[in-house]
Amino acid sequence: MEYRQLGASGLMVPVLSFGTATFGGGNEFFKAWGSTQVDEATRLVNLCMDAGVNFFDTANTYSQGLSEEILGKAITGLRDQVILSTKGTFPFGEGFNNQGSSRLHLMKQIEGSLKRLNTDYIDLYHMHGFDGNTPVEETLRTLDDLVQSGKVRYIAASNFSGWHLMKSLGVSEKYGWNRYVGHQVYYSLANREYEWELMPLGLDQKVGAIVWSPLAAGRLGGKYRRNQPLPPDSRVAQGGSPVPEAVVNEELFYQTIDALDEVAEETGKTVAQVALNWLLQRPTVSSIIFGARNEEQLKQNLGAVGWNLTTEQVKKLDAASAAPPIYPYWHQRQNTKLNPLPPFYPSDKMS
Repeated sequence: MEYRQLGASGLMVPVLSFGTATFGGGNEFFKAWGSTQVDEATRLVNLCMDAGVNFFDTANTYSQGLSEEILGKAITGLRDQVILSTKGTFPFGEGFNNQGSSRLHLMKQIEGSLKRLNTDYIDLYHMHGFDGNTPVEETLRTLDDLVQSGKVRYIAASNFSGWHLMKSLGVSEKYGWNRYVGHQVYYSLANREYEWELMPLGLDQKVGAIVWSPLAAGRLGGKYRRNQPLPPDSRVAQGGSPVPEAVVNEELFYQTIDALDEVAEETGKTVAQVALNWLLQRPTVSSIIFGARNEEQLKQNLGAVGWNLTTEQVKKLDAASAAPPIYPYWHQRQNTKLNPLPPFYPSDKMS
C-alpha cells in the first residue's frame, strides 16, 4: 500500500481509506448505504489492515453515532495501529445548540465521539461543513485547544468553499494556531469542480485532499449504462445518495462511462478500479475514502492500487469528463500563463 503525506503535516496516510458510513444503518438514508454490524465490521477492518489500509473514516452523524460505536468495537486491540477520522458540526442531538462549530457544540461532540469510539484521542478531526454563524476564530481556537489537550492530533475541513478554507488558514496563521492539514472533498470523474479553485488552493497552501464518494455514490461502479434503468439495489435508486441527481450531467456522465469502459478493457481492470486509479493520479489527493457493504466490494476496491493508468489513458478520461467551468474560472483559463492549471500529467510537473 502506498502512503502519502497529508498536506503540510507529518502524518502519513494510505492512499486508500475505509469509510464506515455503511456501519449501522440507523435510518432509511443510511440503510441505503448499508447496515453492517459489529461482526461483519470486524471482518472488514481486518481485511483492510491485511491490505495496509489502516485509515478509517466516520462521523458522529453517521446513523446518529452507531457508525462510531461499531467502528470502536471493530478496532478493539488495534487502536495504536490505526488512524481514526471523525467529524463534528452537523446536527446531532436535541436543543438549540445541537449543530455548528461553536465551542459549546464541538466540546460536547468530541466527548461523545471519544466515548463511542472507545478511545482517548482522534487522529484527524474534521469540521463536517463550514459554520457561517460562528466566528472562525472561535472554531479554530477550540480546535487548537483540543490539539493542545491531546484529544485531537490533527484537524481538517470538509466541504468548504475556497474562501471558507483560505480564511480559516489565514486565521490560524495569524494567531499561531493549528491549521487544517486536510480537506475532505467530493471529487470524481462525474464531477470535477474541485479542480477549479480548491485544488489550486490545496497546492498553494499544502492542504491534502481526502476524497469522499469517489465513485459518485456508485454511479461509476460499472452498473450504470445508457438507456437502462437504475440498478434497484443502488444508493441512488434507494434514496441514499449524498450526490444530488441534478449535479450530474447525464450526457457527459454516459460519455465518461463509455471512456471508462474502453480503458477498463485496455487495462483488464473493472470500471470502478479505473475510476479510483484516475483519482490517485490527481494533484493534492492524499487518500480516497471507499466504502463496502461486504467483503467482495472491499476486495474489488482494493484492486485500484498497485498499478497506474498511462498518461494517454488519463487524458482520454479527462477529455470525456471535462465540463465547461463557471465564471470566473472560464475567464481565468483564457490565459493559463497567468493562471497555470494544476500539474495533471508527469510532463506538467517537469516543465
